[in-house]
Amino acid sequence: MHKFATSLRRLTADGDKIGRCSRRWFSQLPQRQLPETADVSAGAPIIPPFDYSPPAYVGPTADEILRKRKEFLSPSMFYLYKKPLNVVHGKMQYLFDENGRRYLDGFGGIATVNCGHCHPDVVQAIINQITTIQHSTILYLNHCIADFAAALAAKMPGDLKVVFFTNSGTEANELAMMIARLYTGCQDMISLRNAYHGNAAGTMGVTAQSNWKFNIVQNGVHHAMNPDPYRGVFGADGEKYAKDIDDLIQFGTSGHVAGFIFEAIQGVGGIVELAPNYLPHAYNSIKKAGGLVIADEVQSGFARTGTNFWGFQNQGIVPDIVTMAKGIGNGIPLGAVVTTPEIAKVLTRRSYFNTFGGNPVCTAAGHAVLKVIERENLQENAHVVGSYLKQRLIALKDKHEIIGDVRGRGLILGVELVTDRKLKTPAKTEILEIMDMMKDLGVLVGKGGFYGNVFRITPPLCFTKEDADFLVDAMDYSMSKL
Repeated sequence: MHKFATSLRRLTADGDKIGRCSRRWFSQLPQRQLPETADVSAGAPIIPPFDYSPPAYVGPTADEILRKRKEFLSPSMFYLYKKPLNVVHGKMQYLFDENGRRYLDGFGGIATVNCGHCHPDVVQAIINQITTIQHSTILYLNHCIADFAAALAAKMPGDLKVVFFTNSGTEANELAMMIARLYTGCQDMISLRNAYHGNAAGTMGVTAQSNWKFNIVQNGVHHAMNPDPYRGVFGADGEKYAKDIDDLIQFGTSGHVAGFIFEAIQGVGGIVELAPNYLPHAYNSIKKAGGLVIADEVQSGFARTGTNFWGFQNQGIVPDIVTMAKGIGNGIPLGAVVTTPEIAKVLTRRSYFNTFGGNPVCTAAGHAVLKVIERENLQENAHVVGSYLKQRLIALKDKHEIIGDVRGRGLILGVELVTDRKLKTPAKTEILEIMDMMKDLGVLVGKGGFYGNVFRITPPLCFTKEDADFLVDAMDYSMSKL
């Protein structure tokens, strides 16, 4: 143990930043025997040690839950893996199943659990608030919503300082689009092909993947060419893609638009980072047409990109409206719209209300999340560990032909699998096999992209380099078994 502690101090002194939240729990001390590994061949990677044992699980089995789910829940609900995983406990970057087996969480509840599962500071903030008052209404005063709004505004650039809380990213985007239409007096919205902004009526309109769109009326939306450096026709030339915005405005609208909504890194679309220099040119085109620019930070926000707190900052623009959810509450249902005082006034033209938006328990949790991100330097950890992880994945690409592209930044990374690198044929079946094998080794990752052939790697921001090594080694091992 002494040698391990000495090595850890040396790594930290050399600038190898390991998130404090992970160091708090990480240890080489022996723990009670758990079924940590599946029955795999010799040479399979071993999950890093972790000094924590979950309480014994006494609830229903996966089979019992699946039976009830099939009978009583919507048939639209789907799950990952051939045999769905019954997750019953979480601690920091790890999850545990009904048998006490530990898994490295490389998905983070879909880019949501930024601080780590059951982070003690976030848990305590929730407990403290829920035992005081669980809910009242924003018609009464409560310091939680005001304190969190002020702290959140302090993380925003420019004049973005007025906050309206919602319950989800879909709600936040719906509200942002309505604000843009009210403020400009126009109806036309522009979004990007391959985008995902939610599954309500309005957000489904700006979503641009047929997989996620029902046949309902979706008016006043125009989808611009996606500045995808891997599959796009102009490669990484962002300025050329941006010219399509001008064409849409000139030939598809009255010349004036309500706004433009974008994800700096498309999450559901397969971790596609918009081509360099795209956003500044698109921004100028929208402003000339009188529109507002809306940054959807639901997945790329809250320090996940590492280089900046918000994804849009990586291309040097300041939007008119920013929407957020997921990482804002570390798993608590919470979303927000942040805009300028001038734009915010449009909601006073009528009464606009959200019963649970700004709930004291949720906003107390959100405020705790901000404090943890800052105190534990999770943005820096996302940059250091994320850069290391990306380099290891790029090296893996040289070894396995099935990897067509590695992309993203910080701890929002994508690995696109193809059966033919030249034709970029999506490896739809192979990715499912690899995911199952990685799960058997103890690694959980997500998948996305229009063809479902992209690994989505969005772990808690307290990920360590040891975790990154295990994830890549598990992917390497699984690909070698195809």
